[in-house]
Order: sequence, then structure tokens, then C-alpha cells
Amino acid sequence: MVALAELLRRFRVDAGLTQARLAEKAGLSEQAISLLERGTRRRPRVETVEALAGALGLDPESAQQLFLAAKTPRRPGFEQPEPPTVSSRVVPRQLPPASADFTGRDAEVADLLEVFQPGDHQPAGLQLAAVTGMGGVGKTALAVHVAHLVGDNFPDGQLYLDLRGYGPGTPLDPIEALSQLIRSLGFDDERTVPSGINELAGLYRSRLAGQRVLILLDNVNSAAQVLPLLPGAPGSAVITTSRRALTTLPGCRQIALTPLSEADSVELLATIAGRERIAAESSAARSIAQLTGRLPLAVRLIGARLAARPTWPIEHMVDQLRDEHRRLDEFGTGESGVRASIAGSVESLASSNQEVDRRAATALPFLALPDGADLSILTAAHLLDVPQDAAEHVLERLVDLNLLSSAVPGRYRMHDLIRTFARELASQTLSEGARTDALTRVLQHYTGVAWRSQQLTHPESRRHRLAGPPVRPLPKLPDAPTALTFLDHERANILGLVRQASQSSGLRPFVPELGVAFFGYADARSRWVEMRTIGRLGREIAGELGYDRLAAWLEHDLAIPDVEHGHLESSLVHFRTSLEMFNSIADLPGEARCCTSLSYVLELMGRLDEALRWAEEALQVSARIDDQSVVGISHLALGRLHSRRGEFELATESFALSFRLAEKSGNPRSLAKRHLIAGEAYQEAGFHAASSEVLRKGFDLFEQLKDGNAQAECLQHMASNSLATGNHTAATEQAEQGIRLARAYGNQQREGLLLIELGKIKVATGDLAAGVAAWRQAVGVLHPLFPNDEAAARALLAEYGGS
Repeated sequence: MVALAELLRRFRVDAGLTQARLAEKAGLSEQAISLLERGTRRRPRVETVEALAGALGLDPESAQQLFLAAKTPRRPGFEQPEPPTVSSRVVPRQLPPASADFTGRDAEVADLLEVFQPGDHQPAGLQLAAVTGMGGVGKTALAVHVAHLVGDNFPDGQLYLDLRGYGPGTPLDPIEALSQLIRSLGFDDERTVPSGINELAGLYRSRLAGQRVLILLDNVNSAAQVLPLLPGAPGSAVITTSRRALTTLPGCRQIALTPLSEADSVELLATIAGRERIAAESSAARSIAQLTGRLPLAVRLIGARLAARPTWPIEHMVDQLRDEHRRLDEFGTGESGVRASIAGSVESLASSNQEVDRRAATALPFLALPDGADLSILTAAHLLDVPQDAAEHVLERLVDLNLLSSAVPGRYRMHDLIRTFARELASQTLSEGARTDALTRVLQHYTGVAWRSQQLTHPESRRHRLAGPPVRPLPKLPDAPTALTFLDHERANILGLVRQASQSSGLRPFVPELGVAFFGYADARSRWVEMRTIGRLGREIAGELGYDRLAAWLEHDLAIPDVEHGHLESSLVHFRTSLEMFNSIADLPGEARCCTSLSYVLELMGRLDEALRWAEEALQVSARIDDQSVVGISHLALGRLHSRRGEFELATESFALSFRLAEKSGNPRSLAKRHLIAGEAYQEAGFHAASSEVLRKGFDLFEQLKDGNAQAECLQHMASNSLATGNHTAATEQAEQGIRLARAYGNQQREGLLLIELGKIKVATGDLAAGVAAWRQAVGVLHPLFPNDEAAARALLAEYGGS
């Protein structure tokens, strides 16, 4: 016979009760229960055994076992209470219907099936997965879709519970959640359902023991909300969905959802609005995919609107969505709309009892202010006007809730629709002054970094006179490679912010100085498109505001992209206008620089006499003001002119003078650049031995500077020089190495030019097919930003029958 202590403990655990809860239900003390289970008391009174049998809800057979173990006879007339009602016939099937239009997510479905269809072996532990992502990204649709796929693996039922983590209403607390789940399992006797969290969890796990039940916990707020709802033994499985990363759930497979691909977004739209209609306006359909941020909820809502308006052109819907001020209204205005979905996440932060959550909610509208591709921690710190570590805590909290994403450490992106919502919030909660001040801090930050970069790349530049004192603390930028890499990451953000600032009366005054400061980076990295865009805006504003010296330098620098793109006549106009502007304010250093620039362009145009006059003028002016930098550049220009005339000795003498001045100034970048220019001039004049020597020296100097972009330019001229001397092996190696470097630095123009050179080399070796392939690749790389170079590649294709 089983001892009373062991039998009582087993009955209590099976009922999911603690000693305290059993004592309460039986009308006994907790100490009395403890004494019985320890075996200290072995002969309880008959009334005690009757109370225990009733509280435990024992069936007649189990009650008789308890009386026998207690060695207490049952009293006549003792009525056994009815046991709790547990239906063995009704199996819960609570899953919501699967979406008929479920689209894409093949990889995520496969990952989840791996968890819930493990194959022949029996899982050793709980099968658990968390689907996380921003509101509206399709977490519930994916979870429900997979739950239906694997439902037959769980014959004892499928439970579904919305935990209301992000609305509507307040989040479901664990006690209420457990009570609902227990009732769903058929345990509906309110007299014996405990009220404490531990007792409820024990009863819940007892009911699941030995069963295979799939549980879908939707709209979870945190791991703490889930932990009490996890089964205690293998067999059952749980899928959760949450906007928050649930990384603290033990043994959980994390599935992080991102927006759909463009193709899947268009496919979803076609499923809802009609395939023929979408196919007829495929371009507009792709625009809708982009304007909805490829968010399934938004795509579905727009698809449903189109389906309800079968005669509407899709392009009309596109026009409505392009208006950012009304975009979220187009995605539904009720609790099921996109705005409400995002608002739920923000409100959960704002109402949190954690300070970092509340700071994150306050920060979101500030972080949405700048037009840019992403945010660095440092940029966020300037927007929020807080230290970097505080900014990082806020950013990471927003990532946890999928209001931001972070593909690489230290950089953060905001989904377009979240940005739209956050900007609405900014307009409602932040004054215009607060918004302007935040963006001003970022503009000042970028300006300071750009000046620091130019100081490192062009230390002798006369532009430095225009730099204002740093207003914001600068990051550590000890050398040119570090500074240039920093700006590589921020280039698109700077361009976006400059465009944005040019439309704001409070921000426009900061644009011209940033435009001049940006020269150093743009010149070192060959960022001619950005240089032109920022320069044009800065030049216009500087003229309006009377910033004469800034305007003159911006006018000069606007010519540089024209020169690099082959628009020489246009560049002459800029240089001559700039010269007049410098002359009007008696700025001799600016005049001297314009003279060397005019000489360079006129030499490229073959107008050598004019070029010579301007070079001599530059030399005279720069000597008069003792500007050794421009003196050196003037000698460089004279060397190019002598080389073009075939005057090798005079060219070499001028180049040597220019090199010595660069060495004397201690400017290795200027020295490397002068070797590159001299080597190009020698190569074009047919002085191949001298070209090879000087270009190699320039290449080595740029290697010491860790400037692969400039090395790619050296390699282009080295390959051309090797081709001219018949050294095809060297030419091929140089061209291919240059292409790799150009691609690594995102220099499309240099890549295209090197591909043109490689094609010439292949044709020279008799491989016409490879040459044509290289030129076709060049056309693809150069189109549409570099039309002159693209035309050169097309001309070669036409000449060799590859068009």
C-alpha cells in the first residue's frame, strides 16, 4: 500500500496545487498539510481526510485510496464531490483561419517547420519559436500559416491566445492568460481552479503533461509575459509573436521578420487587387510596393482599396501615397490601420515604468527629423543633445521593439512608415525651434568633420581660412584614412540633410560652409555627383546671403565635377566667374588658384598658348603672396604643357620643382597626386619609361596613405601605358587590380574607365569577345551618370561590331 505522505503529495501535484492552496481549499492549516506530506502525521482525523478528498476533487476510487492510506474508515453518508469536468471528447482547435493570400516567407517557413517538424526523433525539450518584427510586418500571418501546416502533429489540440502586448486594451496578465488557457483545455470547474500564479501554472502544466498541444501566443509584450505559459514537459510546442526581441526565452528559435521583397509585395498586391490589373500597371505596382515600405499590412490595405475601386488607375493611388502628410491615412484609420499599429509600440514605451523606455519614446520624433539613409550613434547623440552612451541605450531600446533596425553595429535604420509616423509626432510635440536646433547640431557636426577631413587630405588648401571654430565635439579622426572612411559612411546622409536644409530658412545659412568643407572628401574620393549637388545649393545660398568668399570658392569647385565628366566648356565658365568674384574682393590666393585651374582645363582642350599664359600668371601671383602650394601647382601645370609640346627636359624640370615643393611642405598626398598627374602627362605624350616610373612612385605613395581610390586611378594610367608598350600581361594585371579597387571604393566612373581599358587590352591580345564583354559591362556601369565616358564605350562597341 502506498504511504499517505506519498499519495497525498501525488494527488496535490496532479491537481496543480501548492500546499498553501490545498490548505486553503480544505480549510486546514498549511502546517497540517506539510506534516502529512512529510509523514510526521500518519493517522489524520476522518474529517481531515474528507476535506482533503473534496479539495483535491478526487474520484471515488482515488478517495478510497486516500482513506485506506490514512487508515481511516469512511463515515457513512460521506458524499464524494463531483470531480472537475474535463472533456476527453472535445479537442480545442482555436487557431485563427490561415490567410488565403499568404505570400513569400519561404525561408522563415522552412526555419519554423524545422522546429515543429523535427523528423523521426522525439524532441528532448519544449519546441519553442518566437516570430518578431515591427508592427504590420506579418508576424501573426506567418505564425498562423505555419501552425496550420504542423497542426496534425499535435493531435491533442491547438490553442490560440492574444496577449494584447501592444493593444488594443491593456496587456493580458499571466494569471488571466493561464485561466483562459486552462479553461480552453476543458478544466471548467471554477471551484477548483486556483487563483495564484504558481498554482495556476502548476495546474496548466499538469493538464499538458503527456499531451501534444500546439500553443500560439500572439502579440506578446515581453518574455516575462510568456514564461508562465510554457509547458513543463516535452511534447507540446509554443509559437510566440512579438514586436520585441524575446532573446531571454530559453531554447527559443528566433525568427526576425523584415518587410517583404519588392517581388513578393507586388505578388501580394496582385492576389488581392487582381493579377491582370497589376500586370497592366506593373510600374505603378512597384511604386506601391516602395511607398508601402513593403509592409504586408500596408500592402493588404492598399490592395483591398484597389479591389473595392476596380475602375481606379493604380497610378492614382500612387499619387495619393506620395503625399507624406496623408500617407498613413491611406493605410487605414482604425485600430487595424498602420498608424494604430505603430502607435501601439510607441505608447507601450511611453507608459513603461522603465526610464530608458520613456526616453526612447521621447527620442523617436527627433531621430526621424533628418533626411538620410541611416543614423550613427554620434548623429543620434547630436539630435538628442545627449552623450553617446545615452544615445546608444535609446537606439538599442528602439531596436528591441523593432522601431529601428540595426544591420551593422553602431548604425540604425528607420522604416519609411515609422519615419512618417514619427515625423507626424514631431510636428505635434516638438516646436519648430526644437526641430531646427536638432538639425543645426547635426549640420555643425558634419561641417566640423568635413573640415577635419580636408585638413588631413589638403592641409595647404586656402579654403581653411573659411572654417569657423568647431561648435560640436569632433570624433577621433587621427589620420586621413579614418576621416575619409567616416565620411564614406555619412555621405548619403550629408547629401540628404543638405537638400533638406536648403528648404529651411533656419538651416540654409549653414549649407555654404559645409559645401566648401566637403571639398576635401569629395576630391579624395572622386565624389563628383555629391560635390556638384552640394556645391550648387551652397553657391545659390551663399550668393543670396552675401557670403562672397564662400560663394567664390563654391563657384570654383563647381567646375571640378564638370572637368571630371568631360564638360570642359562649362568648367571654363565656372572658373572664369570664380576668378572675377575673387578679383572683386581682392582675394589673391583665390585668384592664383583660379589661374592654375584655367591653365589645366585649357591644356586639356588643346589651347596650349592660353594655358601657358594662365600658368605663368598663377606663378606670378602665387610668388607675390608666397603661396608655395600654388607655386608648386603652377610648376605642375607648366610641366604638363611642356610635355604636351614634346619638351621632355623642360617638362621634367617643371615636374621636379613641383615635387620638391610638395616634399618641402610635408604633404604626402599632394606629392602623390602630383606624381599621378605628371605620370598621366608623360603617358599621353608618349614618354612611356618616365610615365611608368612616376606612376609607380605615385601608386606607392597612395598605398602608404591607404588611398585605394587614388591607386585605382594610377592603375588606369599604368595599364594604358603598359598597353602602349606592348606589355599585355602587366596591362591586364593593372587593369584588373584597378577594377577591384574601384569597386571596393564605389567609384563607378573609375570602374567604367578601367573596363574600357581592359577591353582595349583584350582586343590587342586577339580576344575580341572578351573585349566586347568588358565594354558592354562598362556601358552598364557608366550609364546614366557618366554619359561622355559611356559614349566612348559605345563607340568602341560600334567600331568592333559589338553594338
